[in-house]
Amino acid sequence: MSFKNVEVKTRANVYHGGKVTSRTIITPEGEMKTLGVMLPGTYRFSTQAPEVMELSQGHCRVKLADQQSWSDYQAGQSFSVPGNSHFEIEVTDLLDYICHFG
Repeated sequence: MSFKNVEVKTRANVYHGGKVTSRTIITPEGEMKTLGVMLPGTYRFSTQAPEVMELSQGHCRVKLADQQSWSDYQAGQSFSVPGNSHFEIEVTDLLDYICHFG
């Protein structure tokens, strides 16, 4: 996947001591996305807007705020997180992702 004619925010978004990083892009239509990498580990994130996490590379397990069990995902798959919520993610190998907001 590629994005053309986007605005790229040069300041990195850095989380969990640098184990999760991303860059924000804004499409010509005004859509905000982040392109990021997660190193192996378990992380918790809170959301404001709804998000769709699209995996480009790697494997992970995800537990949404309202769920008791973990779900497995791999490259080529995606999962949705509601706004004003949170999720836990366990990354087993380098995870490359695109996060779509709204």
